[in-house]
Amino acid sequence: MTDYLIRGANILGDAPADVLLRDGRIHSMGSETAQSRDGVPLATIDASGLIALPGMVDLHVHLREPGREDAETVETGSRAAAKGGFTAVHAMANSSPVADTAGVVEQVHRLGLESGWTEVYPVGAVTKGLGGKVLAELGAMAESSARVRMFSDDGHCVNNAQLMRRAMEYVKTIDGFVAQHAQDADLTGWDTEYAAQMNEGKVSATLGLPGWPAVAEEAIIARDVLLADYVGSRVHICHVSTKGSVEIIRWAKQRGIQVTAEVTPHHLMLTDDLVKSYNPVYKVNPPLRTEADTQALREALAEGIIDVIGTDHAPHPDQAKECEWNQAAMGMTGLETALPVVQHAMIETGLITWQRFAEITSVRPSEIYGHDHQGRPLAEGEPANIILVDPAAKTTVRPEGHATKGRNSPFRGIELPGQVRHTFLGGHQVVLDGELTTSRTMGNTA
Repeated sequence: MTDYLIRGANILGDAPADVLLRDGRIHSMGSETAQSRDGVPLATIDASGLIALPGMVDLHVHLREPGREDAETVETGSRAAAKGGFTAVHAMANSSPVADTAGVVEQVHRLGLESGWTEVYPVGAVTKGLGGKVLAELGAMAESSARVRMFSDDGHCVNNAQLMRRAMEYVKTIDGFVAQHAQDADLTGWDTEYAAQMNEGKVSATLGLPGWPAVAEEAIIARDVLLADYVGSRVHICHVSTKGSVEIIRWAKQRGIQVTAEVTPHHLMLTDDLVKSYNPVYKVNPPLRTEADTQALREALAEGIIDVIGTDHAPHPDQAKECEWNQAAMGMTGLETALPVVQHAMIETGLITWQRFAEITSVRPSEIYGHDHQGRPLAEGEPANIILVDPAAKTTVRPEGHATKGRNSPFRGIELPGQVRHTFLGGHQVVLDGELTTSRTMGNTA
């Protein structure tokens, strides 16, 4: 393994320091000149003007494999993650077959190890086939080689309160948690011809599209934090999108309920006004909301009411998006634009610092899942999962140049700040000057 000397990086956006990576860990930090070892190459990287951050951790991605390799694979999704600065991603269960058995989660885990661009952790389904009727093999998935700790029917809500209670009680015994896609099926017309198409409000009324009311999200969150309190379990709320949801989560945290929450980059920046274009790239679940919701989400993330960024990276083949709005699939890509969007929405607006950025994109998601080697401080002896970011870079988003198979980015043509220049996974450089290298880890970096 090559040793790396990173010269003059601004650690978490503060004072510059040299960082020596050796044997997969941060060997030393400071201003001393590193000495090369006999027989071990030493690569030097000039990091002047770059910010050193811990590799990002995404609790919410869709890698589609097995079964939907036309949309994405673990390989292509991992490449996108590395380019975006993520050293760990968690793959949701809505593949085909669904990741509701030990066999499927082990397959996804193995594919991640073989890819080697980022660490891949499969998320197990809560219910068999995401059907919302019978609990999936939670214990078997937890005891498998994938050691699943996060369970979600994302894309579907666990609507049945009794089933959600039982799931919470079960995962509590295996030190796991449920991540809920909060969407009341009745209030959104789920699986009916009147299914919600966008946020319910002035724009939906003008366009004549069925609306997705904020209360459909908020009602499920209110129910689930009460259930979590009752059974003494943890619950994680996926892709929070409304001002009202923020207030419910705030209330629950004040009561000491074990609830955590995520927000997507697109919900921090985009609003339902964009739907006036009828461009299906803006069709997503939960839908883009109002400017008031967007501002509330930004403030909640800065305050800590919302814990983390989760991209909800959801690639689709072109034919699923280049069609009539009503027929289009829901979802947006996000891995390769997450850092620039958050820099634009949160850092350049003065809401957070780069140190806080590291907390919401790396430290806190690792704590929520229970990682012991991701989200670690940039300190001597810690695993070398590091990214170097150029905050002054300006890039116009061109999805055709992305590593993901999906071209459904809502940020196409927009100039955004910040670029991930280098990514190190377990001391291996997987991204060099913004491009993928050949130095994959081919195995777990733990």
